[in-house]
Amino acid sequence: MRGSILFMPGRGDAYEKYLETFEHWRLQGWQVTAADWRGQAASGRLGDDSVTGHIDDFALWVADLAAFWSEWAKGRQGKLVLAGHSMGGHLVLRAAAEKVLMPAPDALVLSAPMLGTHPLFIPLWLQEASARLMTMIGDPRRPAWKWSEKPGQLPVGRQTLLTHDDDRYADEGWWREQRPEIVMGPGSWGWVLAATRSMRLLEDPELLGQVEMPVFLLSTRADMLVSAPASRHAARHIPDCELFEMGKEAAHEILREADPVRLRALAAIDAFLGRIAAH
Repeated sequence: MRGSILFMPGRGDAYEKYLETFEHWRLQGWQVTAADWRGQAASGRLGDDSVTGHIDDFALWVADLAAFWSEWAKGRQGKLVLAGHSMGGHLVLRAAAEKVLMPAPDALVLSAPMLGTHPLFIPLWLQEASARLMTMIGDPRRPAWKWSEKPGQLPVGRQTLLTHDDDRYADEGWWREQRPEIVMGPGSWGWVLAATRSMRLLEDPELLGQVEMPVFLLSTRADMLVSAPASRHAARHIPDCELFEMGKEAAHEILREADPVRLRALAAIDAFLGRIAAH
């Protein structure tokens, strides 16, 4: 047994989407745990309806992660790895930079971390100002974007943003049918404001320089949800960071991509984790 991995999913995600990846890591000799964020999946909602994702401040999630990590890490043998996808990757990186994780992880694995969002031509400071205005002129808990023409159905065209693999995309729909409580729709304007504030924090090279453990950062230049240039910026300023950047063959959910892409990404992660386990 090499050690343990704690995986944190992205905005609107549920850990069930990543069971295939967890099994891969288990077969590599890791004990794997996953948790959903407060206000997501089956962990209730922080807004005023059953589907909109809301948060007032990402600091709440950072504190939740720190508390969960400290309990989870007790008594575990081997290396301790903290991994996250998209918003989960953002929060994992922020918690490490702010040094609230005790004990400190031996390594981080970040999959398409949310360090910037589209449209890329609008700078984060302007995205934050716009979101603040929207929270002032209406309920911050109201949806910030439209979900679909039929409430409860996934938006048309959503798959093209996430994965080229039809079966893995359909798997998410299957879980939503089996466990309706995990269904989430858009984020609130309050979430958008909190997200842009937190992303602006992680633009700071000095804060990124506080990350003391090795980091594997998986990204794709074709990502239409989060910013690949922001991932490159982070990789330049994190003292010990390995950037693995893919191209048009990979959409946002790289770990749920078609096998030629997914297995190449997992092989790179495995090599990184192998080096961590060997030290």
